[in-house]
Amino acid sequence: MSPEIKMLLNIFILGIGFMLMFTAFQTCGNIEQTVIKSFNSTEFHGSGYTSMAIIYGVFSASNLIAPSVVAVIGPQLSLFFSGLVYSGYIAMFIHPFTWSFYTFSVLVGIAAAVLWTAQGNLLTINSTDSTIGRNSGIFWALLQFSLFSGNLYIYLAWYDKVHILDKDRKTVFISLTVISLVGNFLFFLIQRVEPEALPLEASESLLPGDTSESDSVGVVPQSRGTLALDAFKKAIQLAVTKEMLLLSISIAYTGLELTFYSGVYGTCIGAMTRFGNNAKSLIGLSGIFIGVGEILGGSLFGMLNQCSHFGRNPVVLLGLLTHFLAFFLIFLNIAPDAPLAPEEGTELQGFITPNVEVAVLCSFLLGLGDSCFNTQLLSIIGFLYRDDSAPAFAVFKFVQSITAAVAFFYSNYLLLHWQLLIMVLVGFAGTLSFFMADWIVVCRRRDSDYDSI
Repeated sequence: MSPEIKMLLNIFILGIGFMLMFTAFQTCGNIEQTVIKSFNSTEFHGSGYTSMAIIYGVFSASNLIAPSVVAVIGPQLSLFFSGLVYSGYIAMFIHPFTWSFYTFSVLVGIAAAVLWTAQGNLLTINSTDSTIGRNSGIFWALLQFSLFSGNLYIYLAWYDKVHILDKDRKTVFISLTVISLVGNFLFFLIQRVEPEALPLEASESLLPGDTSESDSVGVVPQSRGTLALDAFKKAIQLAVTKEMLLLSISIAYTGLELTFYSGVYGTCIGAMTRFGNNAKSLIGLSGIFIGVGEILGGSLFGMLNQCSHFGRNPVVLLGLLTHFLAFFLIFLNIAPDAPLAPEEGTELQGFITPNVEVAVLCSFLLGLGDSCFNTQLLSIIGFLYRDDSAPAFAVFKFVQSITAAVAFFYSNYLLLHWQLLIMVLVGFAGTLSFFMADWIVVCRRRDSDYDSI
């Protein structure tokens, strides 16, 4: 098997493994606030929003050490052990306790940093400059199939259920735990691509310790402690580069809207009593259409990345306009107190008569816009920091997760229209900063072309 085919196969295995893991975890995040409201137990007092705020807060801090972990144990084992923690968090909902709920929230935050740093490293070392856009699109599309399959299950399992019973909760979370574990073990199918068989541009992006230099005659291998320290220093250095500082505003926006579409919007739909008895099952239908938007965007924009004349900026602008349309329709269609409504829901409405079709359309638009931003951010970071992919993606997830943590925290207190306004302002600023960063990339590429003449 040629190295190019092996690299593409690795991307598909990586994407399918993440698809199964996040079929479980994203579905869990989408429904957990609704499940918690329905859980009758004197032993449990927790908030889904607070749990997610803890996860993303710890995730953010842990990104500073994640490159060191990946450098020491390698990306493959990093994926596997991190995935086991995700499975434990999901299994905890079979019979939750307050202490286990928040303990696993902390552990998942640490695991998430290692997981996504390893993912970014594997994506980069299995790509070249000419395939990084395509591979980002393939991975993103496969990952977002998780939203489709997991939420379809929720829609069918909870159809016409006003209250979620204990047996309903246990059945769902046992199934999700098994699905997550299958995804974890798939990571062992990823094959090592030998550095000498790779194009120079791909082999240079390997993490320290991933190459076979230590096996060469006369080369003294670095200690694991040195590898860890070097990876940590590199992450700090990359965080303050001009390009990363510009991209950080765009990345921050993806953290805010990740919080909204993965946790807040589904809760809002489930709280709308004016949607009738099927309001709870509509959480699953909403997730399905978010997934359809993500899959369509990941597939389409991954292919467009192959066309160098098309560029990244139009895709990001499309994402911003798509999200602005979604936010406006949600503002009209959903009651302002829906994010904070009790288990029995809210009797209020927005500025129009609540409409299920509009709610589902907004789910699709949220997914489509999210894929616009994320595919282009994966592409530009993979291009800019090819030689330091693990630290670069650690910085990416650090910024994204800290803003997601802030957003999950304020979701406990802010009415819907204030949450939408924050995303509008940050999204606009993030789009402008992305344009500036991409302009630097274009200038750098032009200078490189002139130097090669």
